Amino acid sequence: MDPSSLTPFDNFSLQRRKNRTAAVIWMPVMNGATFIGLPVLIWVRGVEWAHAWLFLAFFTASSMAITMGYHRFFAHATFKSNRFIEFLLLFFGAGAYEESGLKWACMHRRHHQFTDTDKDPYNIKRGFFYAHMGWFMFYKQSINYDNVKDLEKSPLVMHQHRHFQSWALVSGVVLPLGIGLATGSWLSALLWTVPAKITLVGHSAFFINSFAHSFGSRPYDRTVSARDNWVGAFLTNGEGYHNFHHAFPQDYRNGIRWYHWDPTKWAIWALSKAGWARDLRRTSPERIRAARLAVEALDKTPAETASAAL
Repeated sequence: MDPSSLTPFDNFSLQRRKNRTAAVIWMPVMNGATFIGLPVLIWVRGVEWAHAWLFLAFFTASSMAITMGYHRFFAHATFKSNRFIEFLLLFFGAGAYEESGLKWACMHRRHHQFTDTDKDPYNIKRGFFYAHMGWFMFYKQSINYDNVKDLEKSPLVMHQHRHFQSWALVSGVVLPLGIGLATGSWLSALLWTVPAKITLVGHSAFFINSFAHSFGSRPYDRTVSARDNWVGAFLTNGEGYHNFHHAFPQDYRNGIRWYHWDPTKWAIWALSKAGWARDLRRTSPERIRAARLAVEALDKTPAETASAAL
């Protein structure tokens, strides 16, 4: 995040308790259809594999649009790309039903600026459930778009923001369901391509706010709750190396080792090799090593620290 985009602390209001009726209805319905309705259908009729593969395709597209697009491209500007890729990231990101790219980036930049404080929109100190989904179901979050002035310069970003419901309906419902209806029964097509896809993409993203701030190690920065955990990385397209991410949010990678599970990083790298992404930002090895040494020093006794300095 560019320091020039930071908004003063006093310009943000605290969250206020308010049941968001649409979200309170939406979440149980979508989760019920996914975790009860779909398994019952499979038990009764078996798997319609055309729909299962269609689910996988749209799940991959939408989840990658969130992690690669909403997160690393829009919120943190870790790489640059062309308008076509920007459109695809906005289109499939809308299909995840996680708000517009502009609003998502706005809230996420605020999360980084005020991590673990009362003005962090998904503050883990208020509990796992709050950070996972309670923050948008039962609280009204204040929005201040002063921290996304750079994104407001993009006509595509602003069109998606202003017409988000249309983008989300086409990407998240009409397109996958339309293809599904052409390849099998309507109920199977509906459950696989709409609630299952939206729900599982949603929980994958929510785990970044909850799981990745609760379980794992903090090898780069002990001042924040964000943690590195390979299980979290598997659940979130590589976002689980979250302590590294909070220490170096401008890096296009989260998992910096070749063996770290980070398909988002691999996808960005692949786009760069195809000429569709450029200016991939990486943290220097010296800065990473310095951060690790600073954390390791906290675990040493004063005698060990003095000995190491000799």
